[in-house]
Amino acid sequence: MGGRGEPSVFRLDRLRKVGLISVVQITNGAAEAQPVVTLTECAAHEIAARLAADPQGEGKGLRLYVEQGGCSGMQYGMVFDEKRPDDFEAAFFGVSVWVDAFSAKYLRGSLVDFSDALTGGGFKITNPQAAHSCGCGKSFETASAEKVSG
Repeated sequence: MGGRGEPSVFRLDRLRKVGLISVVQITNGAAEAQPVVTLTECAAHEIAARLAADPQGEGKGLRLYVEQGGCSGMQYGMVFDEKRPDDFEAAFFGVSVWVDAFSAKYLRGSLVDFSDALTGGGFKITNPQAAHSCGCGKSFETASAEKVSG
C-alpha cells in the first residue's frame, strides 16, 4: 500500500490531521472524497454525547441503515455499533459513521442533522434519494418505488 497509484493510509491520515481534507472514505482499497452520508456538527456532538453517556459506547460509532417498513415503504435506522467488514466509513467531528453496502445505495448524499428544539427536535435525515417522505420523517420512498427486502 502506498505505491504509485495506490492510496496511502498514512498520507490520507496526515492530510486529514493538517486540515487539507475533512473526510476520507476508504472502501476496497480505494479512497473517495465523498462519504455516503454526512453529519452536521450538531448531529455529531449529540451522538458523541450519547456515546459518552452509554456505558457500552466505548469503541462504537453510528450505524445508519435502511430497512423495509414505515408508512412510505422504507425506514431509517440508527444504532450505536462497531465497524463491520465491507462497511462504508467516514468520521465527522470525531464521530465514526458506518453504512452497509445495501443501505448505501439508498442513503448516498444524505445529511444527518440534529435539533434540540422543543417542537420538531431530534435527528433529521435529508435524503436526495427520497422521492417522498412521510410526515414523521422516519420513512421514505425512492423515485423508482423499490421495496427493501432482506
